[in-house]
Amino acid sequence: MSRGDKARNLCNIAREYALQPYLPMPRSSLRVIEPLPKASSPGAGGVAPWQPEPGRGAWRDCLSMMRPFTLLPPVLAVLSGAACAWGSRWNPDPSRSVPQVLLVVLVAALCASILNGGSNMLNQIFDLEIDRINKPNRLLPSGRVSLHTVWQWSTMLYALALLPMWFIPSTPPTGIASAAQPAALPTLLQAHAVPVLYLLGALFTLVYSIPALGRTKRYAIRSNLTIAVPRGLLLPVAAWGLVGPLDVAEPWVLGAVFLCFLTGAVSTKDYADMEGDRKGGCRTLPVRYGVYRSVKMISPCLVLPWLVFAAGTWIHDPTDATGTHMLLSGHPRVLQALGFGLALWGLWTLRVIWRNPQALTTRENHPSWLHMYGMLMTAQVGLLVAYLAA
Repeated sequence: MSRGDKARNLCNIAREYALQPYLPMPRSSLRVIEPLPKASSPGAGGVAPWQPEPGRGAWRDCLSMMRPFTLLPPVLAVLSGAACAWGSRWNPDPSRSVPQVLLVVLVAALCASILNGGSNMLNQIFDLEIDRINKPNRLLPSGRVSLHTVWQWSTMLYALALLPMWFIPSTPPTGIASAAQPAALPTLLQAHAVPVLYLLGALFTLVYSIPALGRTKRYAIRSNLTIAVPRGLLLPVAAWGLVGPLDVAEPWVLGAVFLCFLTGAVSTKDYADMEGDRKGGCRTLPVRYGVYRSVKMISPCLVLPWLVFAAGTWIHDPTDATGTHMLLSGHPRVLQALGFGLALWGLWTLRVIWRNPQALTTRENHPSWLHMYGMLMTAQVGLLVAYLAA
């Protein structure tokens, strides 16, 4: 075959392949394509109704509504507060049986976690209309769980958290309260100081969510304080009362640190919910003051409170006549490292926020919110180490 014939054959082959997509296909090679199923009609908030997972247990739904990622900090708060009291100079009897004390502390920690889960459910009940805008795929707004069922779960969790606490003994006061210290608890409440603090914390969670009790979530500063007081102040102080006396200044100073931190830090979760909160009548800090101004307001709370850990190792206890004891009786070096380290972490978190404050409103789990939880749990574990090492 000549070179010209080869060239003509190649051209014919190329032409055949080029025209192949346009040639009619035999019917035997055709297949029927099934039409796509029609989309479900939009539910509340313009979101298609959720189809429940087959075989999904009720206990999984209950655990999901408790928001499991929020259940660890209350446990750490109780363990940390009790460890601080055990390692402090106020421990009335260091020779006590450690397993017995540990059992009481673990029961109290479990009750605190259950109470936190119950309050999360209660909040979702009264935030139903808001969540239909902000979080339509949650169990309650999507219709996967009925309102009646959530009421039952929440009531059960409150009961499981509070009833066992009335059998938990409280440490007797020292009887040395003075003008420089918080006054001793009334005699009638001394035997049940810890259960009373738990009950007071539960009352704060009710006031936060229920309209008939005020629903402080609707008001900017009060909303933050209603969250910060039970979680930041009352819980660590109650945990201290499991092991040490409550009529001394030290547990209240430690609780005040967490109170100040949480007063600002809890707002990091409010920015992503601004649209629903505004429509639902909740004037949270970002809704009332705007993104930039509210960030300025919470910024000091992420840094300054931690410095008290270091300052407490240099300030003398005003109730100590000898002048040899400091305000905080944990290991000085550990407390100083913890305080300065957390303050630097807070500055880094502010850098993340101020780099793009508007991003707080567009991301449900902004990095600043994760940093807030990280700082909180690091402080709790750090105090535990500082006092047990003292």
